[in-house]
Amino acid sequence: MFDAIVINKDTDEQTVSRSEVTLPEMEEGDVVVDIAWSTLNYKDALAITGSSPVVRSFPMIPGIDFAGVVSESRHSDFAPGDRVVLNGWGVGEKHWGGLAQRAKVKGDWLVRLPDGLTMRQAMAIGTAGYTAMLCVIALEDEGVTPASGEILVTGASGGVGSVATSLLANKGFTVAAATGRPEEADYLKSLGASSIVDRADLSGTPRALNKERWAGAVDVVGGVVLANLLSMIKYNGTVAACGLAGSMDLPTSVAPFILRGVTLKGIDSVMCPKEKRLAAWERLATDLDPAKLEAMSTEVAFEDVISTAPLFLEGKIRGRIIVPINPDLEN
Repeated sequence: MFDAIVINKDTDEQTVSRSEVTLPEMEEGDVVVDIAWSTLNYKDALAITGSSPVVRSFPMIPGIDFAGVVSESRHSDFAPGDRVVLNGWGVGEKHWGGLAQRAKVKGDWLVRLPDGLTMRQAMAIGTAGYTAMLCVIALEDEGVTPASGEILVTGASGGVGSVATSLLANKGFTVAAATGRPEEADYLKSLGASSIVDRADLSGTPRALNKERWAGAVDVVGGVVLANLLSMIKYNGTVAACGLAGSMDLPTSVAPFILRGVTLKGIDSVMCPKEKRLAAWERLATDLDPAKLEAMSTEVAFEDVISTAPLFLEGKIRGRIIVPINPDLEN
């Protein structure tokens, strides 16, 4: 038996509790991991609050991230004692996730913890940071460099935005951080943002084209915000889009794409191929400033996860939320 956050649903009624469970025989997987650290993400908050149909089957243990130590393995790449990280693959949605003391998963979903990172740091990065790294790599792949001009990061005070701001600044980019929370300006500048953009500037009715302003962008919002920033991207610029915190809609036109050669690049972290995951994690181990990573991270106790989840939907979360499950495994 082990402790876990468990979501159940009876007809239309969803319940969430901290409960003792056992790994079911039917749970697919060939590696058992003792979890040291997990995280609380926006998607986890949607699952725990029931605000969006994130969970595909019940009962479900949420948690799209975890870092821990292999305790049992039938997979050729892993042995007991290996330190590993998991992000995505439907964990916390279709498969039991990381807000628990143990997990049984496919070894193909795991990434060995990169040298230079602790398990706590890996979860301070988490899916949000790994997604941010995929976005930065996407901009680089499209030829966007610090010399190209300023880069906009939307939702900058959130998990993806915080890490993206720090990563880009550390690589020499000039970063504009867009936020609807002006009180976070000092925090964002401490991560490397050169300027702060009021989200209201991106919330009006989108035009087909506006004055060229940014060489590229990392967008977690979607909707009107994405439509507006696309209209302001410089010729041949790129937007890496990875979220829909604002909306799934995109009220734009073809104008930015056919008149300015703008690229809109979609970033999926859930089913991302393993080779790209490994490349992203290797970059994260070297490109992130540990002090800035610590500054954007807040610990929330396992027993406080359920009460903390609604704060994501209220826009009251800054940076990354990490959850100690069994931190003694770090030793």
